[in-house]
Amino acid sequence: QVQLVESGGGLVQAGGSLRLSCAASGRTFSTSNMAWFRQAPGKEREFVAAIIWSSGTLYSDSVKGRFTISRDNAKNTVYLQINSLKPEDTAVYYCAGNGHLFNLKSPVDYDYWGQGTQVIVSS
Repeated sequence: QVQLVESGGGLVQAGGSLRLSCAASGRTFSTSNMAWFRQAPGKEREFVAAIIWSSGTLYSDSVKGRFTISRDNAKNTVYLQINSLKPEDTAVYYCAGNGHLFNLKSPVDYDYWGQGTQVIVSS
């Protein structure tokens, strides 16, 4: 069983930055496609960014150029660097693991989820 634990969320002013981390247990991390999703109150969970086992990346249009996903296989950790934060980025951010390579944007195709970390952006 793989466990994912997010950290790094918080309250930040618009224009600020945060780095979210997702620590994974399990021996298969280096071959797992990982992603970040977010869910704002009253809205569906939405895809943010994904990084595949070879470190190729994919971003949603709403965060492209502001967010950067990366991974450190030696530390079994995935990161999400978020810059130029906007109030509309306020959400609970979830780490997801073992996604399907050909459907990285779909939350239903991930096997493992963290508990989420809250990001609140004040205007």
